[in-house]
Amino acid sequence: MGALPYAHVDTSLRALAGQAEGFGRFAIGGLHGPAYYVTSLADDGPGSLREACRIREPLWIVFEVSGTIHLSSYLRVSSYKTIDGRGQRIKLTGKGLQLKECEHVIVCNLEFEGGRGHDVDGIQIKPKSRHIWIDRCSLQDYDDGLIDITRESTDITVSRCRFANHDKTMLIGADKSHVTDRCIRVTIHHCFFDGTRQRQPRLRFGKVHLYNNYTRNWSIYAVSASVEAQILSQCNIYEAGQKKLVFRYMPEKAADREQVKAGWIRSEGDMFLNGTQLGLLDAGAQSVFDPSEHYPPWTVEPASLALKEVLQLCTGWQAIPRSNDC
Repeated sequence: MGALPYAHVDTSLRALAGQAEGFGRFAIGGLHGPAYYVTSLADDGPGSLREACRIREPLWIVFEVSGTIHLSSYLRVSSYKTIDGRGQRIKLTGKGLQLKECEHVIVCNLEFEGGRGHDVDGIQIKPKSRHIWIDRCSLQDYDDGLIDITRESTDITVSRCRFANHDKTMLIGADKSHVTDRCIRVTIHHCFFDGTRQRQPRLRFGKVHLYNNYTRNWSIYAVSASVEAQILSQCNIYEAGQKKLVFRYMPEKAADREQVKAGWIRSEGDMFLNGTQLGLLDAGAQSVFDPSEHYPPWTVEPASLALKEVLQLCTGWQAIPRSNDC
């Protein structure tokens, strides 16, 4: 198998900026700002992650401590921030990150676990946020979603993340009334969905490119297209457990349309293991977008058992050192 994407970026701290593939490729985070050193695991106050995220200027946020940060409320992230967990092991619990009306945010190498409360997501991206890259994070066990992308948030990449121990994993597109979510564009690649029940992802209105992901042992379905969704599933590995259906269509009526529609899914080069049942509809598959019309070539390889093994090892939080060039 070939090299994983952006394999060189850990040699220099800020080499990460602008290295995302796909729709989130322009995300630069805090590239042009100083380093901020998180020295406290407190929810707020001097040296805390929350203090850094509310500062309006660009910042490259790194951690001098390891441990758990218990969030009593959503931690809102302002524009031009990189939250860089390389070199330490930081777990966020209680609540999650909220990316609201912001742009150019990179979140790298963090753990999210145990979010509690109504509408509490691990990472909530809404409304009107753009140029976002979520990379090498581990997410599990939240009361709502692990990552939700809604309300006109777009140009987002989720890469090399691990999702586990959860029900409604990723919702993209709020509901059938939010017709302005037609602008949503998301790339999800080299991720591992390990026993999450459904929504890997569920999409309304927008465009999603899935490639080189490994999804196993779901409990309802793997991927769902709701109203007007366009999903390209390319060279992914789907390994069924007791439930066999991979692709599910959920027809709905957009608020500004008369006709009830689901969406469209095109599968190219996917690998289906353990009696997986596709559930694909041929009608409309040609309506799915072509990623090459939106961004340059991406790092994709044929689905294989070797790729399956690599994705189990190289997704989620990684014990990688932080570069010293802060």
